[in-house]
Amino acid sequence: MAINASNTARIAKLARLHLSPEAQQLAQAELNQIFDLIAELQAVDTTGIVPLAHPLSMVEEVALRLRDDAVTAPGSAAERKRLMQNAPGQHEGLFLVPKVLE
Repeated sequence: MAINASNTARIAKLARLHLSPEAQQLAQAELNQIFDLIAELQAVDTTGIVPLAHPLSMVEEVALRLRDDAVTAPGSAAERKRLMQNAPGQHEGLFLVPKVLE
């Protein structure tokens, strides 16, 4: 899949980037290199290959530091109020965030 100038312009618009014509050409070339690499990786036959949980697990034992999923008691209203003090916007104890999807 090759990216053309209109694709690059659309991606830049969605990312809210203002690219000069030179920067747009560079971005187009870099995106095409990325897609070429992805196509090359997808062409490799991985039938019978077990996925790795971590890239280093092929050469050494890796212990993943995951915490146990445990039920905890809900926080008090005072604790929630203290935690919400850093929120840039809030409504009824919930964080308000800007809309990111059109």
